[in-house]
This record gives sequence, C-alpha cells and structure tokens, in this order.
Amino acid sequence: MSSARDRLEAVLSRLAERAAGEKVFTKLYPDVARAAADAADARRKAGIQLGPLDGEIVSIKDLLDVGGEPTLAGSLLRRTVAPAQKDAPVVQRLRQAGAVIIGKTNMTEFAFTALGLNPHYGTPGNGADARRVPGGSSSGAGVSVAEGSSAISIGSDTGGSIRIPAALNGVVGFKPTARRVPLDGAFPLSFALDSLGPLARSVADCAATDAILAGEVPEPLVPARLDGLRVGVPRGHLFSDTEEPIARAFEDAVRRLERSGARLFDLAIDDLVDAMNEATQYGSIAGMEGAAIHADWLKAGTDVPVDPHVSVPLARYAQAPVPVYIRTMRSRLGHIAEMDRRLTDFDLLALPTVPVAAPLIDAVMADPKFNDRMEGLLLRNTEVFNYFDQCAISLPMPGTVLPSGLMLVGRNGHDRRLLAIAASVEALLKA
Repeated sequence: MSSARDRLEAVLSRLAERAAGEKVFTKLYPDVARAAADAADARRKAGIQLGPLDGEIVSIKDLLDVGGEPTLAGSLLRRTVAPAQKDAPVVQRLRQAGAVIIGKTNMTEFAFTALGLNPHYGTPGNGADARRVPGGSSSGAGVSVAEGSSAISIGSDTGGSIRIPAALNGVVGFKPTARRVPLDGAFPLSFALDSLGPLARSVADCAATDAILAGEVPEPLVPARLDGLRVGVPRGHLFSDTEEPIARAFEDAVRRLERSGARLFDLAIDDLVDAMNEATQYGSIAGMEGAAIHADWLKAGTDVPVDPHVSVPLARYAQAPVPVYIRTMRSRLGHIAEMDRRLTDFDLLALPTVPVAAPLIDAVMADPKFNDRMEGLLLRNTEVFNYFDQCAISLPMPGTVLPSGLMLVGRNGHDRRLLAIAASVEALLKA
C-alpha cells in the first residue's frame, strides 16, 4: 500500500496541472494536508492506526467552517464575512480520526438548486463526461470522488444534494437521518431538512465516515442477509418520466435482489407524496427557511451578483406568510408518522435515485424551461425522503451508459441497518 504522503502528492500534482481552470475545489490546504499525511505515515510505521479514515484523503463541502477563514457557501456575498473562529465539529472529528483534509469542494450558491451550476466559481464538469452537469448542490464533492482527487468527500443533503451528485457521477452517497450528525459550523439552508453525510467509492467507506461524523466508534460493517429482505417499491409518481435505460437498469437491479431471496412488494405512497405537495404548494420548507436565513440581504438588496436561480425563488419564498410555514410544519409531523407506519413491515424502499441522466451543461444554460424541468426531475425522488425524515443511500446502478443511481431508503434512525443492507446490495450489483 502506498504511503498517505505519496497518494496526496499524486493528487496535488494533478490539481496543480489544472490550477488555472480549477472548478472542483474552491480552496486547497496542501501544507496542512502534507502534515496530516506525514503524521498518518508515522503512525502506520509505529503500528498505530486511529481508525479506518487514518491517512485517507478527504475533502469537505465549502459550507463547513474551517477556523481562520470565511465560509463561502458558493457565494460571492460571503467573501467579506468574518472568518470562522474554529472548525465545524464534523471537521474536528475528521482531523481527530486522522483524515487528510485536502480542501474545500465547490457547490451551488447557498446549497440551493440541484443541477450543480455555479456562475461565480465555475461549474465542475461531471466525472463521467465533463460536458454534463455534476449534480448539486454538492457538485465538487461528487466529481472529486469520481475523479479520485478525494477518497471521501463530505456533502450536505437538504433535498438530495448528496444523492443526486452521487448518482450522476457514479459513486456512493449517504444521507443520514437529519440530526444524526451535528450541523454546527455548517452554513444552513433548512433547519428542518439539512443533514451532513459522505460521498465515497464504497458503502464501507460511507459507513466508516458516517460513524465518525456522528461521534461514534467506527465498527466493521457486517453486510446484512438479503434472503428474506422485505423491499417496498413505491411505483407511481416517483417512477413517471424515467428515462428508459434507467428504468431497465432498475428492473434488472431489483430482479437480482429477488433472485438473492429478497421479497419485492409494490408499496403505494402516492397519496403521501400528494399530501407533501399539497402541504408545500405555497412554499417549500427549504425555500421558506432559506428565505429567513437570507432575509437581510433579500430585504436590503445587494450590489454583489447572486445566482438568479437562487435569488429569485428566495425572494418569492420570503413573501410567504408565517401561518403558511407553521401549517406546513405541523402537517409534516403527521405525514412523517404515517410514512413511518407504512414502512413498519418493510426493511427498505428501492427506487431510482434520479429518473434522468446528467444533461449537458450547455443545454440547461441555453434553455430556461429545460433547466427548470431538469431541476424538478433531479429533485423529485430524493426530496421526498428529506420531507418524510428518513435515511437514504444512492448506489451506482449498472447497466446504463451514463452513471445512474439505485436509491435505498430506510426508516428514521435505522441508518446503520440501511448501510448494512446497502453493503450487500452493492456486492450484488458488482457481481
């Protein structure tokens, strides 16, 4: 096995060659990373290991605080804010686990929007085809893992911002149950929906990282038995407008599950998706809470450019009356309870992470209607499970030319169970 320092230098060399056009990272920490890599190598020679992340190259989304510098969150507005006084708790935990933090990854402005475009810091090209969108909002995270400039990247997920770039770039992305991982020191989009989680090349790496982020001792992941697994397939709204290659790949994936002894059941949740859409028809939770977070500059105006895909909807959500927000949040509580009740007889849900492959960057930038349609389709399946407060993971799904994802969804708080199942499904899909 090569040393941590050698692996780091290989990545830094690749990044130096493209420095003038760098769009995946917004900030690199070469000196700090070298010191961390050298420390990991010294521990290894001494027969000491801090855990599964010791010496691994990790990047963090540019909404996490690093002490001594402003947290940009993909925006020019944040360039003049006061520097963070200390690292976010998740960053501290990564350092304590021996992770080699190489830098901060690019993102959509304020973690708003799903395509992965950023007019200020550039749009990272998709890891499979640089002409295509990377998915957002954790755009740089998805590309960095796909291209190998990070072994693991930490993203955030409010409506799909980990799972969408994971699916479109062909990597694993895990969204834990909200509040499992502390959000302190992470620039917020939605107090109710935000969660922090990993993107990586394997379920095992995601599971180890999740444990560290949650403040747990990482234990070896024991894959769950697939024989007798009860899998709900929520056919209906969440399967409409799915591109044919993705639909075929999904059916092949669940047939493999069935041949391995899992039992598949069609599960009707369209009424709950309708209830979610009705509850949020006057304003999404992320939109209304985001508008509150950004109320000052929305009200006063700003001379600093803001992505209109961010500023226009936030300004609209800022007009939502307070009773609308309160009713929405109260309705959500009942919807969460009902969804959880329906899942009591199932081990997980399975569906495509996104119904479409990554569109071309030029195509979405040239046609506002196509942009809006793609934005809606990319968010449609993932955002449901933020609203219903569940954990979910996207696995690379074989059988499509462009990367696609298989999403597995677990009940609230059943994160480690979902990861154990995902490890078995991952092995099955690779067989």
